[in-house]
Amino acid sequence: MRTILFIVRKEFLQIFRHKVMLPLIFLMPIIQLVILAHAADFEVKNINLHIVDQDKSLASQQLISKFQASRNFNIVGYSFSSRLAFDKIQSGDADLFLEIPPHFHRGLIRDNKASLQLSVNAINGVQAGLANAYANAIIQDFNGQIRTEWAKTRAGAAPAGLSITYSNWFNPEMNYKTFMVPGILVLLVTLIGMFLSGMNIVKEKEIGTIEQINVTPIRKYQFIIGKLLPFWIIALVELSIGLVVGWLVFDIPFVGSLWLIYSFAAIYLLVVLGLGLLVSTFTETQQQAMFISWFLLIIFILMSGLFTPIESMPEWAQAITHFNPVAYFVEVMRMVLLKGSNFMDIRLHFIVMLTAALAVNVLAVVNYRKTN
Repeated sequence: MRTILFIVRKEFLQIFRHKVMLPLIFLMPIIQLVILAHAADFEVKNINLHIVDQDKSLASQQLISKFQASRNFNIVGYSFSSRLAFDKIQSGDADLFLEIPPHFHRGLIRDNKASLQLSVNAINGVQAGLANAYANAIIQDFNGQIRTEWAKTRAGAAPAGLSITYSNWFNPEMNYKTFMVPGILVLLVTLIGMFLSGMNIVKEKEIGTIEQINVTPIRKYQFIIGKLLPFWIIALVELSIGLVVGWLVFDIPFVGSLWLIYSFAAIYLLVVLGLGLLVSTFTETQQQAMFISWFLLIIFILMSGLFTPIESMPEWAQAITHFNPVAYFVEVMRMVLLKGSNFMDIRLHFIVMLTAALAVNVLAVVNYRKTN
């Protein structure tokens, strides 16, 4: 135990002597959390809409006024030509255009049928899908309003409508930051932990001190634990700082147990730091270690469910996420902080992380070549 404590003390001394390292470890993640939480917002706003009104009726004006009242759309132009509207989309001045055909009002009221043409720039599929959904919701609302008014004039009373009540659970205000900040915090803790541990043993190789350590009676497991423990502590401190920032700046609710979060984080960090140390044992330079660590992190992050729902991925990609530690921690953070999940709800996540931590760190110890 004393041997491990000596190695831990050496690691902390090296970290605190490095003037650039401390701001990178503690200040950078906070800045990134604040910036990313505001930037990583998938809600589509300010969609540029061009109107082609060939009817110029009361009904078309009512429909246009509904788009004007929506915060999702900016009406950037009016015309009578669909060709001109298409040119606006092609030039990037508009994201979509709505074409209201001639006799729209007459067809809607007298013939009980009418059509609209909605043309969307679908280069960005996500934006196009959301823009189409927003526009359809407005059109359906307008259609319901017209039908109600038509029924009143024909029968003297509006038909009985279907009353719908709804509630938003776990995120009542539909605040996207409430959903994203826990996941971004996982991302930042993972980046710092894996990069620092990944370059740790390689740094000893580059400066030549690894040979001095190899001829000492320090055992392999003592060396790996001593290398891992300081960054494990630092990562938990960073997690604490991130949770405080999330609470103070973004008003993230802490519905569940923080002890449960820290318990899972402690095991999760053993996996991430163990992966970094494993990379460090079979690389010779810090550049190699950073490249391999970044390669793994990109896969972990993009397939974690942070930016793209796992349920929307192909089946083969969903199968891969079962081996992705970041995906488990992102899900646990959201379940505990936002839903108030207890240990029984995430017990399978604990089992998977414990198994992964044991496997990765045993492999790191075995792969470290020490010569006496």
